[in-house]
Amino acid sequence: MMEDVVFYDTLRQGLWISVVISTPILFVALLSGVVVGLFQALTSIQEMTLTFVPKLAAIVAVFWVSMGFMTESLSSYFADRLVPLIEAM
Repeated sequence: MMEDVVFYDTLRQGLWISVVISTPILFVALLSGVVVGLFQALTSIQEMTLTFVPKLAAIVAVFWVSMGFMTESLSSYFADRLVPLIEAM
């Protein structure tokens, strides 16, 4: 049986990994949304696809660039933290 401390520490570490992995994508989505919103406010263009397409393109580009980092982070968390806990049971 797993102790509560180990369970909560593993959960905390998993949540922190998810925050670290999602930060680049969320930051780029926020930045591109602000830039496109500023552009729309300056030019008075209120087209809905103008906000969606650049943000989606930026998110896909950052996801493609950071995919190796994300995969390595999740793999190391699984191999270093979860596999030993599963083996101990």
